[in-house]
This record gives sequence, C-alpha cells and structure tokens, in this order.
Amino acid sequence: MPISPGTYKHFKGNIYEVIATATHSETLEEMVIYRPLDGDGSFWVRPLAMWDELVEHQGEPVRRFVRIDV
Repeated sequence: MPISPGTYKHFKGNIYEVIATATHSETLEEMVIYRPLDGDGSFWVRPLAMWDELVEHQGEPVRRFVRIDV
C-alpha cells in the first residue's frame, strides 16, 4: 500500500505526521519519514513494510498505522 504524506494514528493511540517516503541508499528498502505530533519535533524513520503491517491488538489483527483526517 502506498504511504502518502498526512496524519496517521498508531494502534496505541499516538498521532504522527508522515513527511515523505524515501529509499535506503544501501539496501534500497523503502522507508517512511515521520514525526510525532506530540513530541519535540524530531524526525524518525521506519521501514515502510513495518509501517503498513498488521499487528495483534487485544487479540485482533489491526494496521499498525491508519491515516486519519484532521
């Protein structure tokens, strides 16, 4: 699934802004560049595959991050 810039909610409740996607220069792995909206403004990266994966939460499979309208 393509990840586009915008606001996303983590399955644990925190809200993040996706800035862009990028390609790792050594491995060519797709990465998501994001920042927590309740943090110090620092930027983070996470593999796109991990961003978009299903995780188990309260016994149910859910997306790790879901895009939301703000």
